Amino acid sequence: MIHLILSRKPWFAAKRFGIGAGRPISIEGWVTIVAFLALIAGLTTAQARGTITHIQFVAFVAIAMALLLAIVARHTEGGWRWRWGK
Repeated sequence: MIHLILSRKPWFAAKRFGIGAGRPISIEGWVTIVAFLALIAGLTTAQARGTITHIQFVAFVAIAMALLLAIVARHTEGGWRWRWGK
């Protein structure tokens, strides 16, 4: 499983304008997005039930977001750079 994350295969299309990633173009990209959303939903539920504090919630979401951005940046077709719509 770790070999999928370490590979350089594109999981996300490049944006046509601007910087960043577009939509997922492979099953790995979709799984990444669904897993992130499930994690956020689980953290929201845990925070609502009082299992974790507000500070812990914010910290976990920040860590999850940083990991998501790192994975998406690594697996975006052509990398993250400014694009002018060519």
